[in-house]
Amino acid sequence: MELIRDKWNKEDGISFNKYLESLKNIDRIEWSRRILNTEMNLLAIKTSVLKDIVNKISKGNYMSFLDLELFDYFENTGINASLISKIKDFDLMKKYLDKYVLKIENWASCDSLSFDVKNNEDKFYNLSLEYIKSDKPFVRRVGLLILFSFINNDKYIDKIFSIMNKFKNEEHYYVNMMNAWLFCECFIKRREETLKFLKTHKLNKFTINKGISKCRDSFRVSIEDKEMLISYRVKK
Repeated sequence: MELIRDKWNKEDGISFNKYLESLKNIDRIEWSRRILNTEMNLLAIKTSVLKDIVNKISKGNYMSFLDLELFDYFENTGINASLISKIKDFDLMKKYLDKYVLKIENWASCDSLSFDVKNNEDKFYNLSLEYIKSDKPFVRRVGLLILFSFINNDKYIDKIFSIMNKFKNEEHYYVNMMNAWLFCECFIKRREETLKFLKTHKLNKFTINKGISKCRDSFRVSIEDKEMLISYRVKK
């Protein structure tokens, strides 16, 4: 199928989904469903194949493709996320992202997004604040995902810790997991500031213990720090 187009229309979208169907890997569908924990229709297409599809679509009018809002399969979400992440204009990117985040219902569709916040730091930070207030868990997860791009920014590191504390009463597994991952990355990249945060943090038991576990599993954390972090585990 021709993927580099000047214009995508509704009929092209139908043909595109049929093209995806032709690439499905039946033997891996149920395995993929367990890993992704999704109710979406699955084709279990190889990641390398999806990346090639994204690269070709992005060489044409990929905004026109996004306008089709194809969400028939899980694979559609990954393709859309990768294309949205390529949009340089913040306001235009946000237009598509706002629609996208309301469609997703699994961790992978969230984590397929990436953010280049350079020159738009305030806008992306405010977007994070907007998303973490959502009543939809995977929108909140995206809100936390955005903050990973700010860990090395001195202006925002303390703000990240403050936001992490706001999830003290969070009950959704995949939001708490993202917060734990964020804690781990902060420890790896901003060790001294994170150690200070550890002394007064308000993270819930699951998040702090899982965050410490992620640090202990990381090759980027020293053996000495892995042992030291044990003392910060919450037992009750």
